[in-house]
Amino acid sequence: MNTRVGVVLAGVTALALIGSVASAGAQDLSEKAVKSFMEYAWALTPQQFSKQDGTVILIDKSKKDEVLVPVDEARDVIKAGRLSAHAQICELRDDAVANHRALMRREEIKKKWTPQQMVYISQLHLTTLMLLTGRIKLVEKQGDKEVVVDEEKKVLAQTCTDEQRKKVNELIAAYVAASPPPPAKAVATAPPAAGQGAPTSTGSTAITGSAVEKK
Repeated sequence: MNTRVGVVLAGVTALALIGSVASAGAQDLSEKAVKSFMEYAWALTPQQFSKQDGTVILIDKSKKDEVLVPVDEARDVIKAGRLSAHAQICELRDDAVANHRALMRREEIKKKWTPQQMVYISQLHLTTLMLLTGRIKLVEKQGDKEVVVDEEKKVLAQTCTDEQRKKVNELIAAYVAASPPPPAKAVATAPPAAGQGAPTSTGSTAITGSAVEKK
């Protein structure tokens, strides 16, 4: 899946966003940055997605405008993905899972998204996490750029002090506390976050853990 030329700037944007963990929840994102992240996520969104209950969600890649969400709401998703990325860098895996689940509960309770848009929202979160931890790269293909996941690349080598780890934990705890509570069967039904055995999609792209594999 090829991307637009403007997406090339997202790699630089990602490096700027990592910045200070202390301000991870406060930094705002420009519309240009948000749209770049959205393009990455769209390029990696599968044509079919299988939920844990066996339901298959079909996504018509020719109807992009019907699947993408508004920029302002995408910005909130990206901010949540950024927090999850910081949690992963600081080895706070449980916090990353809780953060993703809180995000999805927030979006589900709005009752305004189609199943296809919910898949895209989750993919936008995952793509943001992978971008900020260095798992996404661009490769040349017939004169254009293609977004792919670098399976061999380790998470970006970054230091995370005890103070930063504590700050990320506090930010995620506040985010989860301000989110709708999980349903009674949340343990059995909640979708896992990046790195926690995410459901596998079928079609052109498969989501497995924190990686997306082209088929």
